[in-house]
Amino acid sequence: MTRIGLLSDTHGYLDPQIFNYLKECKEIWHAGDFGNRQLAEELEQQSGLPLRGVYGNIDGYDIRSVYPEENIFNCEDLRVYMKHIGGYPGRYAPGVKARIQQTGSRLFISGHSHILKIQYDPALQCLHMNPGAAGKQG
Repeated sequence: MTRIGLLSDTHGYLDPQIFNYLKECKEIWHAGDFGNRQLAEELEQQSGLPLRGVYGNIDGYDIRSVYPEENIFNCEDLRVYMKHIGGYPGRYAPGVKARIQQTGSRLFISGHSHILKIQYDPALQCLHMNPGAAGKQG
């Protein structure tokens, strides 16, 4: 099983302690609001791990030119859909429920709320995960 370091909403701040938690990981996923490209580069370089991500509402061109608004990919045999502003089961952001259905995703990752939330949506057969905020805000 692939171990993932899941982050969101760093807002330009990267706590050095985070690297202790990433030692056992094979990849890092960032669900948006990096804050700046320097943070993303530092995360990749210091961890030595591949970084997947999406841009968030505070991210400028430096992040938006590298990371997409939504990221759809497979991890092992699981279809993953990641978008910064996504809501959660019962209160998805506009269009998100339809995209989960269209893509056949079984794992939906979002950020934005700064609230850690893990919730299964039985109607979509999809697990929603929001890692909360890893920066100083939230």
